[in-house]
Amino acid sequence: MFRKAVISSLLCISLIFTVMFPLKVSALSADSITAPSAVLMETSTGKILFEKNSHEKRPCASVTKVMTLLLVFEAIDSGKISFDDTVTASEHAASMGGSDIWLENGETMSVDDMIKATVVASANDAAVALAEHISGSEESFVEQMNKRAKELKMNDTVFKNCNGLDEEGHVTSANDVAVMSKELMKHDKIFDYTSIWIDNLRGGKTQIVNTNKLLKTYNGITGLKTGTTNDAGCCMSASATRGNVSLVAVVLGCKTGKERFADAAALLDYGFANISVKELSLPEDMPKSIKVNEGMSDKVSLKCDVSSSVVLDKSSKQEIKTKINLPETVDAPVKKGQKIGTLTFTVNDKTIKNCDITAMDDVEKTSFGSVLGVLYNSLIAL
Repeated sequence: MFRKAVISSLLCISLIFTVMFPLKVSALSADSITAPSAVLMETSTGKILFEKNSHEKRPCASVTKVMTLLLVFEAIDSGKISFDDTVTASEHAASMGGSDIWLENGETMSVDDMIKATVVASANDAAVALAEHISGSEESFVEQMNKRAKELKMNDTVFKNCNGLDEEGHVTSANDVAVMSKELMKHDKIFDYTSIWIDNLRGGKTQIVNTNKLLKTYNGITGLKTGTTNDAGCCMSASATRGNVSLVAVVLGCKTGKERFADAAALLDYGFANISVKELSLPEDMPKSIKVNEGMSDKVSLKCDVSSSVVLDKSSKQEIKTKINLPETVDAPVKKGQKIGTLTFTVNDKTIKNCDITAMDDVEKTSFGSVLGVLYNSLIAL
């Protein structure tokens, strides 16, 4: 009995240790992911870390709602609608099948509650009600979905509805789902909804539970959307953040919900185990100005915007180096925003980013008229 108790305790300790300190995953094969189509993306850079049939066109069920929610948040940001707006469910919205919150024709809810229902309960009726509130009809809203997809270069995608119910020709790809997920994740407010496990609507009369089971089991999970239909199988766009690394894992066409969550977790584990993200910054020796020849000012201030990040491989020593490409002087006239030089970032002698170094101000060329103007202004000031 004592020996069995010890073994049992050791197994428990081992399990806890594995959960708290997962082993590093150095490689991930396509065969280890059961989903027929999958993608792992680092979201600050859009870098693809893993892909399996990533551009294969497939239905994605309620993961469609990622685009619906993106347009909702963009409408809020533009002032077209607000979270406090009252949304009235139409007969069309109330007629949706599948997962829903049983809206009745003419029933009203706030935009806030409709978003909550769409995200947490994956409510098809709430998604349609939001679409109609923004565009007047689901058909018009779907046109906007397809327009936005083209703007995001989601070339594998055609939307036929706003909720992901099976419909001929309603297709996307794992790659495109990652792209629209990345865009939605720019709206931090979405995580207020995707992090909800259990909540209520209709003043506590309707309880909703999140369809994303990883909220209870995965360290760092932040969202994003699940989906299941007969045609699409079990699908998911799973977002997670640890430290300054933010990832989105997309799996389409899994046979079961269990496989969907296992695949998403495996992809996320692979990303967190193998990459780090470093924000680029100006080197200490970056000149603040440059000498101007024959100008009304003898120098002009410089500007260089490097607000971006780079994905590094944890398994190798990768050092970011910088090279400043600037002439010793520049000839007048100089225009504000004019490119003066380039700041180049490299990793292992490979260029990863080029940033323009530009002039912050105009500098006129010295002439009799410009000198006379300065002299005149000086005399007036006296």
